[in-house]
Amino acid sequence: MTRRQKLIEKAMNNPAGIRFKELCLLAEHMGFRKRGGQGSHVVYEKDGVEEILTFQDRKGMAKPYQVKQMLTVIEKYRLGE
Repeated sequence: MTRRQKLIEKAMNNPAGIRFKELCLLAEHMGFRKRGGQGSHVVYEKDGVEEILTFQDRKGMAKPYQVKQMLTVIEKYRLGE
């Protein structure tokens, strides 16, 4: 199982247990580019994906709803295949 697959599985099993850095790493593994952001916010985008993902660092952890948004985009565009 690859690192990317492990991160996806971890996110699916426990969205509240994903670290902010893991979520950013997963986005980058899926081909998203970091566009910037302000303060604790980081913005990711990808050509061919209309959604723009914004992640927020909350004491080192990602917000569960943002993890779920990432998983929804992965599933919608079949990025894990």
